[in-house]
Amino acid sequence: MSTVRTAVTGIGVVAPGGVGREAFWELLTAGRTATRRISFFDPSGFRCQVAAEADFAPEEHGLGPQEIRRMDRAAQMAVVATREALADAGLAPGTLEPGRTAVTVGNAVGCTMGLEQEYRVVSDGGRKWVVDAEYAVPHLYDYLAPSSLAREVAWASGAEGPASVVSSGCTSGIDAIGYAAGLLREGSADVVIAGSTDAPISPITLACFDAIKATSTFNDEPEAACRPFDINRRGLVLGEGAAFFVLEPLASARRRGAHVYCEIAGYAGRANGYHMTGLEPDGREMAEAIRVALDQARLTPDAVDYVNAHGSGTRQNDRHETAAVKRALGDRARRVPMSSIKSMVGHSLGAIGSIELAACALAIEHDVVPPTANLSEADPECDLDYVPGTARDHRTDVALSVGSGFGGFQSALVVASPEAAAS
Repeated sequence: MSTVRTAVTGIGVVAPGGVGREAFWELLTAGRTATRRISFFDPSGFRCQVAAEADFAPEEHGLGPQEIRRMDRAAQMAVVATREALADAGLAPGTLEPGRTAVTVGNAVGCTMGLEQEYRVVSDGGRKWVVDAEYAVPHLYDYLAPSSLAREVAWASGAEGPASVVSSGCTSGIDAIGYAAGLLREGSADVVIAGSTDAPISPITLACFDAIKATSTFNDEPEAACRPFDINRRGLVLGEGAAFFVLEPLASARRRGAHVYCEIAGYAGRANGYHMTGLEPDGREMAEAIRVALDQARLTPDAVDYVNAHGSGTRQNDRHETAAVKRALGDRARRVPMSSIKSMVGHSLGAIGSIELAACALAIEHDVVPPTANLSEADPECDLDYVPGTARDHRTDVALSVGSGFGGFQSALVVASPEAAAS
């Protein structure tokens, strides 16, 4: 096994409630929710009419008119988060060795907003079956191909090494980080710019989730629409955003005097081979992913100080992952705080796993765990410590983040302070 230890030395975040990691962390620790009635379009005809939108104006964050026209919103957020991560790590694009710098981007639904918007234009609002491409923006193909997201991040960071998109639904953000750490371990890169992005708040996405009745119907209470682990929950709330990280070998980071937030200590993914949206109640596959991730990190369940839950706010998922954490951590499950930040920033599909990694890294940095908002009356079958309502001062050296995605994907990521990872 490789002895390369993967350090997180830079963090960049674009999320509902604020742009930048500091605004993101302030929102979480204040227990505020960023969910509201959808403003991007008129949602009146939809079952769910609320989402967690980011107050993101690309021109305010250094993107020029040509970049804005070329890039879908998901790409714009990825580039802004990448630039923040590089600056945070003390790295400028010109200082990186291009051929030894890799990019890994997680994403679930591609450039949905740009693709749908341009289809409305070329089809004259859907009236023409044979569309007129003369009315399309020159970069329409980029909206079709998710690979354009990795290209934009590579351009923003000056990377010319391996570049890839990891698309495994709602676990994409975790899986992209796990894959990136593997690139460092195998020696394919010296630095990896890794993270995920998604901007899915569009009519077609809302229609897809309406069809399976997965989203919340608390339309009159947008700020309380997402209620993970609560007996009165009604489903998830869509979100959007991006989080990107600078990953590099711990030894290299220490040589250049970089600040290290944490290490990527262990990662594993599993699939249940069971149902597109259904989950077995015992949480066996997620539990197995947790076990393997801890084994890779060479840590026991007793080392886990915080669990960042998938916590989507659906009855099936909340019960499934409660069972999985109990199965994987044993007695430790009842003694460790576990919370869902989706209650505050929504579920940004492929982006959320990386956004949740940012929350874990900052929890280790500040010894504070974020709360689960809107948890007033716990489901009797969800009987762990979900940190209801208020952030908690809590010594955090090891954090476990879990994800669950449609199609049966189950992923687990273990991050730790360098001291804990070395113990």
